Amino acid sequence: MNIPIPKGDPVFDPLSTGKVLLPFQRGLWDKESGQSPSNPRTQVNLVTAWIDGSSIYGPSTSWSDSLRSFSGGLMTSGREWNMPSEGGGRNLMWSAADPSTGEHGAQGLYELGNAWANENMFTAAEGIIWFRYHNYLASKLHQEHPEWSDEELFQNARKAVVATFQSIAVYEWLPGYLRDKTLPPYPGYQKFVDPGISPEFQAAAIRFGITLAPPGVYMRNKTCHFREIINIDGSLSPAMRLCNSFWKRQRPNVRGGQDIDDLIMGMSSQIAEREDNVVVEDLRDFMYGPLRFTRSDLVALTIQRGRDFGLPTYAEVRQALDLPPVKTFEDVNPELNSTNPQLLRDIAELYHGDVSKLELFPGGLMESVDGPGPVFSAVILDQFERVRNGDRFWFENRQNGLFTDDEIRTIRNVTFHDVLVAVTSAEASDFQSNVFFWKDGDPCPQPAQVNASMLHPCTNATKLNYFDGSKAGFGIFIVVLFLFPVVSFLVACMVAYLRKYKYRKFQRRRKAVDRTEEPAVGIKANEWQGPKHPLHPVSVEVDEKRRLQVFDRAGAAVRCLSLGSQGQLDLLLSSDRHRKALLLKVPKEYDLVLFFDDESKRTEFVKHLQPDVTDTRQKIRVKEMREKELLKEALSREQRAQIVETFIRQAFSKVLEIDKRDAGDISGVSRKKARQVLQCELTAAEFADALGLKPDSLFVDSMFTLADKDANGYLAFQEFLDVMVIFMKGSPEEKSKLMFSMHDIGGRGFLSKEEFATMLRSFIEISNGALSKSQAEDGITAMLQAPGFEDKDKITWQDFHFLLRDHDKELQFAQLNVKGMEKQGKKRPSRDQRVSFICPADSSNKTDGQDLRRRKKLGLHVPNVYVKPKREQYVRSPVQQRIQHFKRFVENYRRHIVCFIVVYAITAGVTLERCYYYALQADATGISETSMVGVIVSRGSAAAISFLFPYMLLTVCRNLITLCRETFLNRYIPFDAAIDFHRSMAMAAIILSVVHSLGHVVNIYIFSVSDRSILACLFPKVFANNGSELPLKWSWWFFQTVPGMTGVLLLFVFAFMYVFASHYFRHISFRGFWITHYLYVVVYILTVIHGSFALLQEPRFFIFLIPPALLFLLDKLISLSRKKVEIPVVRAELLPSGVTHLEFKRPQGFVYRSGQWVRIACLMLGTDEYHPFTLTSAPHEETLSLHIRAVGPWTSRLRELYTEESLLELGAYPKLYLDGPFGEGHQEWIDFEASVLVGGGIGVTPFVSILKDLVFKSSVKSKIQCQKVYFIWVTRTQRQFEWVSDIIREVEEMDTQELVSVHTYITQVAEKFDLRTTMLYVCERHFQKVWNRSLFTGLRSVTHFGRPPFVSFFNSLQEVHPEVGKIGVFSCGPPGLTKNVEKACQQMNKRDQTHFMHHYENF
Repeated sequence: MNIPIPKGDPVFDPLSTGKVLLPFQRGLWDKESGQSPSNPRTQVNLVTAWIDGSSIYGPSTSWSDSLRSFSGGLMTSGREWNMPSEGGGRNLMWSAADPSTGEHGAQGLYELGNAWANENMFTAAEGIIWFRYHNYLASKLHQEHPEWSDEELFQNARKAVVATFQSIAVYEWLPGYLRDKTLPPYPGYQKFVDPGISPEFQAAAIRFGITLAPPGVYMRNKTCHFREIINIDGSLSPAMRLCNSFWKRQRPNVRGGQDIDDLIMGMSSQIAEREDNVVVEDLRDFMYGPLRFTRSDLVALTIQRGRDFGLPTYAEVRQALDLPPVKTFEDVNPELNSTNPQLLRDIAELYHGDVSKLELFPGGLMESVDGPGPVFSAVILDQFERVRNGDRFWFENRQNGLFTDDEIRTIRNVTFHDVLVAVTSAEASDFQSNVFFWKDGDPCPQPAQVNASMLHPCTNATKLNYFDGSKAGFGIFIVVLFLFPVVSFLVACMVAYLRKYKYRKFQRRRKAVDRTEEPAVGIKANEWQGPKHPLHPVSVEVDEKRRLQVFDRAGAAVRCLSLGSQGQLDLLLSSDRHRKALLLKVPKEYDLVLFFDDESKRTEFVKHLQPDVTDTRQKIRVKEMREKELLKEALSREQRAQIVETFIRQAFSKVLEIDKRDAGDISGVSRKKARQVLQCELTAAEFADALGLKPDSLFVDSMFTLADKDANGYLAFQEFLDVMVIFMKGSPEEKSKLMFSMHDIGGRGFLSKEEFATMLRSFIEISNGALSKSQAEDGITAMLQAPGFEDKDKITWQDFHFLLRDHDKELQFAQLNVKGMEKQGKKRPSRDQRVSFICPADSSNKTDGQDLRRRKKLGLHVPNVYVKPKREQYVRSPVQQRIQHFKRFVENYRRHIVCFIVVYAITAGVTLERCYYYALQADATGISETSMVGVIVSRGSAAAISFLFPYMLLTVCRNLITLCRETFLNRYIPFDAAIDFHRSMAMAAIILSVVHSLGHVVNIYIFSVSDRSILACLFPKVFANNGSELPLKWSWWFFQTVPGMTGVLLLFVFAFMYVFASHYFRHISFRGFWITHYLYVVVYILTVIHGSFALLQEPRFFIFLIPPALLFLLDKLISLSRKKVEIPVVRAELLPSGVTHLEFKRPQGFVYRSGQWVRIACLMLGTDEYHPFTLTSAPHEETLSLHIRAVGPWTSRLRELYTEESLLELGAYPKLYLDGPFGEGHQEWIDFEASVLVGGGIGVTPFVSILKDLVFKSSVKSKIQCQKVYFIWVTRTQRQFEWVSDIIREVEEMDTQELVSVHTYITQVAEKFDLRTTMLYVCERHFQKVWNRSLFTGLRSVTHFGRPPFVSFFNSLQEVHPEVGKIGVFSCGPPGLTKNVEKACQQMNKRDQTHFMHHYENF
């Protein structure tokens, strides 16, 4: 309720900003009141309402005890016996700042019973009088009763002092204050009288006394000598200025007891201001204020206080007191209207001429004439009467037995004059008999009525920014807080680097073999490969055939140049920088640039380049230049690659008629570069690299020889173009004829059987090693047997084309997959349009494989399915497609959506509840006076965090989730998404934690610039409102409070937990993730402590924590009961591709379903971390088995542990610790009539268990819902996971009812319609035709080449199973694989046909 200052106010707004606000803080009130109109706000007092001497002895026993000396019944004295002690740090006294000097703190303040006694020197002097009077009576009683104890002396003296104080206040001071208006006679104690202080008395009537306060006060001695007053600047004044006497710590005019006597005597001689409506400027413009605004206006504060208390208007109070009503402002004070009518008119204008709106305090001042008017007089009399009559311990109450009648009469006869004479050095004649009035003839008249002009001016108001000096530190600390994630990121990077380093070291140790590196031959040098590449260490040698060979340091040949075929060698030598560089120009290739160790080595190399004396055909031209120019002259490998790429793209632009912009238009380049491109000729190595093949392969050699018509060892543009035209646009006959001609070197028109086998071998060879040598020979034999060529000695092109008769389509679309072609993707045929998984209807009569014949014998239905779907029935508008897609999305993820909405609705609910409370219902807390936004943000986010962090535990209760999956809850809760929910809740929690922290940053800034009185209202348990306005620094909030310290620690812990939990670092250092995630215990402990300080509200976090924590603890106990059991390994086998097969004993009572997983640990590895792996055994098997691929430090060390060397050293298989089983989505394969299992790499492990389980269940006639399973195995090579082939072979042998359909995809070879794969594809089909099994895997299942086209496959399934409404799709493998499956499912689910429900796991 700050008070706006009128623009241009000479004291408060001298700069005329119009933005100055006078600080005003609302008074304390009962927090239970103010909730409704029927329960208005009720103010409370900090002291009792009775006149009980609390201003002398303090409002509490502890306060009273702090003032006692506990000796002789006396109160503690200070430096002088008749002066109280000064501030000693007990913080009992109100310690507002000195507005003149800015001094603050308890030091220098007198310790008295009245907390506000030091407000000015005059109230302090009054307190000292009563301090002295107590000690005076205690000493007198001690003389009269020497046998009394300290307690008896103190209590009796206190009793007398309080009674005297009551008598003087009510029977001496009050009549004088009210101009002879007195209370009625004392009727005795009335217990039904309310003695409480009325708001009208507290906030208005009693404050009428400010009109009596003069601007200064005289000081004199008992000889009537009036002292000069020393001002702040050392000047002298006749009186002590009121405005410069507030909260003085340094008192040059009052240093001892005698100075207090002089001040008291000066006050007794001084005449007060007139009791009217005029207030001196010392209180009107120069009243003390807080440090941030050191001056205030007491009149304005009093009026605002009346509004704060909700006082009735002046007219309403008159009516309540049965006083005549006033109808106009002139009726308030007719005498004032006659003497100063303008004042009444000005006031009437402020209240818009409505006297009913006139407030109580201004009205009470206006009605006053030489004393309080009728309203204030009535209010004051009523208050004092109720206080007297309702006080059971009033000194006149004979029923309490405190005083006898004689003692009461004695007390009534004691006046304030008697008190002053008893406690000062003055005699009785030095004071007038009634010290509250000075009349003519009384001793020591004042020299003159004090006015402001004769005194030292008041010091002006000053402003103080509490945050000065803290800005830099506060800003730096906030920056440090934001650097926590950066620090944790750097630590994580360091850990990741160390883990990688140790792992690489471990791998090098494993791969170490007893072989010595052959010493490099020739001359050592460093090859320069371009300005952006480091020098590459090589050795060079010229052999007897004049071939310059370049070797790497391992001895492997990296380049070979034929020097003998060149007529002239151009050598460029550097002439500077120690003359170490050499450039050999190589026609039609990139140049060779070498840096030697010194000039002598270079000279030696040049000698080797010199031709023999007998060879006169070759010349060497040597030229020297600066090294920088030499490097500019060189054609680097990178530049040559750019030329070759442009060469190939230009060739494709000619063949495929591609736009120049797509091919790379060379019309805008320099003539030199265009000439280089068009004159470029490819070497055999560049030609092989362009085809993605090995330079030494038979296919490359044959094709290069065929294309190189001029036999110069290079392919010109036209020669390369002629070959590409046939392979890109030729007919099947032309392609097969060209392939045949590549090996019919002599043009005889036929090949021998050996030459034909060599041709086939060359085609198979280019498939990137997809077949072993034995498999290749088997494939060639099958191809010769199928058409009956095994008995022919000569094979013609017609025979070769007959061999390819069933594969015209493959040959039609077969192309050479040349580098650069992928950029012209729009010209390439779409594979998905032609790949068939189930034979089309029109080709069923062509299929004569044993597999189809076996199906016909069994009477199985062969569906007439076309891979290319009938799109007409699916055509919809874009809006309908989006609606259908949305409906399918909701249907597929309805459980996820519901759970997501429930969780985050609760989160939003608790957040909004706290925001609403602190924004609208928490007025009693004083938040609106400080950091409204900061508190709302911090408390709202804290409520959300309090919910998310505890209930996040439920998402990792693996045992409970596994149990719940078997119940009806699985229909409503997506347990498969538990970890995804965990991540989602964790991310929401960390974001809210950051928001919470930012809210507290705002709060701490606001608290650091807020008055201590406001903070005491906000935090009554932490701060006491003792007038010390200076708030604590920001550092106190962060480092000296429980919430601050725990909050900083929590942010630090969060930074490490979340960084190490990221996908990258979790993959690099699982142990780092494991260790840092165990900090969750620290998080919950710190969070409980963080909220237990209860700064704003009572702790609530533990209420949210208890239910999920109990369930989490139960889940942990279940896991711990299993982890204590060692599981013996019964068999261990090291399989190819780094796979370790472990077979171990099945624990008693271990029940699981196919597709579930376990967590294992091995203490022999020196760590207790658990790693998850899917079981590859079936539930009916007696043992458990795992297939673990060594891809990281832990799995690699585990594999090494089971090597023969380790087992010989250990003597037995190392035992494992098992935790599980745990459920996942794969176990639900049995709930669908048709299921698709997609496994990539080691991701096939869950499906191995499922396939074995399915076949077993079918063999024992078990009733299951699943009737068909399609297993798609995606692998780089069939040799990568040969153990999977063995298991699938077992499944095929047991699968008598053909429940399982297996498709293998080998991705290492190029896709199906690449020329490199066409012959491999033909070879596979011929082998299957002859032997009814795959050449690659040895399985009856079909082997495909390239990546699986899931959309085409799902299209086929819709036709095969038209009656099935939902098909389960289960994938496990790298993220790219599961993402492609998910996209295909989403695309299929846009239609009104079969719904594909996808469940996936990544690794």
